[in-house]
This record gives sequence, C-alpha cells and structure tokens, in this order.
Amino acid sequence: MSDRPDTWIAAAGTGIALLSPDGTPEWLDRPEDRTPLPSRMNDGVADPAGRFWAGSMAYDGTRGAGSLYRTDPDGTVVRVLDGLTIANGPAFTADGTTMCLADTAVGTILRCRVDPVSGDLVGGPETFARLREEEGSPDGMTVDEEGCLWVALWGAGAVRRYHPDGRLLHTLAVPAPHPTSVCLHPGERRLLVTTARYGVKNPAATSGAVLSVPVPVRGVAACSWRGRR
Repeated sequence: MSDRPDTWIAAAGTGIALLSPDGTPEWLDRPEDRTPLPSRMNDGVADPAGRFWAGSMAYDGTRGAGSLYRTDPDGTVVRVLDGLTIANGPAFTADGTTMCLADTAVGTILRCRVDPVSGDLVGGPETFARLREEEGSPDGMTVDEEGCLWVALWGAGAVRRYHPDGRLLHTLAVPAPHPTSVCLHPGERRLLVTTARYGVKNPAATSGAVLSVPVPVRGVAACSWRGRR
C-alpha cells in the first residue's frame, strides 16, 4: 500500500490479509470460510495495475471447488471465477490485458482477457495449453519481456516456456522433481525457481531449494500494491 510501505498482502488460510512488519494479519476478507467444503487459499500475484489476484482449492482436492479472487485497491475482495480445482500461478502480460491461470489438478492452463481499467474478465476463459499426466502438472507461472509464459511443472522436474500463441518453445530441466513456481529478474537474465520438499516422496538433494538459472530474457518490472484504506 502506498501509505504503508512495510505492509505485505498475502493469500493465507481462508482469505486475503495485510501483514504488518511484525507479521500481525489484518484480514480483508475470508471468503473460503463461506464455502461448503473446507478450503484454503493458494497462489497469489499482483497485476500491473496493482490489484492482487489469488486462487483457492478444497483441502481434499474436490473437483470444481476452487475459485479465483481479485483484491481491488480499496481492499474489496471479489470472486471472479469459480469451478476450478487447484488454482495456481496467475500470471499477467505487461499491459495487464491477459492473464494465464493454471488448474493444476486437471493439467490445464487457462487464458483470460482482462479489462486493465476495471479488472473485470472479458468473456470466459479459454484453454491455452493442456498437459498429459506424464508431462507433469502446471503450477506457478510468470510472463517474460517478450510476452512468453514460463510454467513450473510439478512432478516433472521441468519448467516450460510457451509462445503467446500457445506453441511450446523450450523445456528447461531442473534438479528437483517438484518445482512450484518461477520468477524472472527484471534486470538480469535469470530465472528463479522455487521447489518443494515437504510431503515429497524421495526428495532430491535440491528439493526445497530456490534455484537460479541463466535464461535469455528478463522479466517485467514488478508493481506495488496501491491500496486505499
């Protein structure tokens, strides 16, 4: 927030919270408290306009029980998409007009058109990519300076780069079987990859580490969350 520079916004537990420097949460909303199944929040990201987007999932992975939420600058939390299973890795193009969203459990990456002024979705989501079970499951994502999508593949030990038209451009192997998300440095040509260790059978030595890999492109500059409360 512009008037609270040391405050973080996070998807946590059953909702969206502002975290003070000492970690004390100020809840904006807990929408997953109102769902019929025990559920929790999952990945979250800010769009270029400063709105915060985060997905949810049922604890037991019930199909279609997850949602996608948008937090506006005034702190209002709005459900913008439902019928998801495990919503992961929202990622935006630099102009904020396109969002990609992974539904990890069904191996699908969705693409949504977004009104960059209002944050409303324009039309329904379309399928950007669909992965077979043996290819891994799409997890965290990011968009590079050329508009290409990078996707961590849970269970496959790999990260993929897709062209904006959906063509697979490159598959990057990483030394951990469960990469969870990716981040491109806005100044250096470097990809950061988070990986999982907790709950992983037969973890590798690098499971649970943050990996750094040189790549030929940079990320787009991060934005701040411009809240007004």
